[in-house]
Amino acid sequence: MIFNFEKFRNVPIASVVLQHLLSDYQFPKNKIISLEKDGTILRLKKGLYVVTEKFTGKTISRELIANHLYGPSYISLETALSYFNMIPERVYEVRSMTTKRSKNFNTKLGVFTYQTTSKEYFSIGLRIENFENEIAFLIATPTKALCDLIVSTSHLRIQSLKAMQSYLLEDLRIEQEWIKDLDLDIVYQSIPFSKKKNELNFLAQVITYYQLINKNL
Repeated sequence: MIFNFEKFRNVPIASVVLQHLLSDYQFPKNKIISLEKDGTILRLKKGLYVVTEKFTGKTISRELIANHLYGPSYISLETALSYFNMIPERVYEVRSMTTKRSKNFNTKLGVFTYQTTSKEYFSIGLRIENFENEIAFLIATPTKALCDLIVSTSHLRIQSLKAMQSYLLEDLRIEQEWIKDLDLDIVYQSIPFSKKKNELNFLAQVITYYQLINKNL
C-alpha cells in the first residue's frame, strides 16, 4: 500500500483526495473500488468515504460523519439529547439540523436525517465537542437541542405551562436537575426565529420555575 490509511482515523475522505493519494496506481478509481470491496474503506455516499475501524483501530464517530455527510449541519434533536444523557432512550438514527433542504441518508453506519432551519436560527446555541481528544464535531447545546425538538416535531402543540412541564418530565423523561440547568438566554435568542414562539416561551417559563425552586432550597 502506498500510504498509511490509519493517519486518517475516522475523518471522512473525498474521492478526489483518495484519487490523488492513489495517483501512483495506473487506475486510481479502480483501486478505490478494490479498497471498498476488501473492507479498508466504507462508502458513505457518492464521492465520500471513511476508513473502517479494523484498519485505524479508532471508533468511528457517527456525529463527525453526520457533519461531513451533509452540511452545513450540526447534531441535534434526540441524538444530541441522548449524547448528553438528558433522555434515557438510546437513539439509533443520527439527527441533525441544516440550512439546506431536509434530506435522509441510509448508510452502513446507520440512518442520518437532516431537518431544515433558517440561517438565523441555525447559529444559536452550538458548541464544538471533542471526540477521544483527536477530532471535533459541531453539536447543539442541550438547550438548543431541546428547542430544536420542540420546534421540529410535527403536530406538537403545547398551549400551557402545565402541558410543557408534562412534555418535558413525562414524554421526554428529562430529570428536573437537567431542566434547571438549561440556558434561558439560548431559549430567548431562539424565540424570534422560531415557528413555535408560544411553545418556547412556555419552555422558558418552566426553566425559570425550576431555577427559582433551586435557589430557594
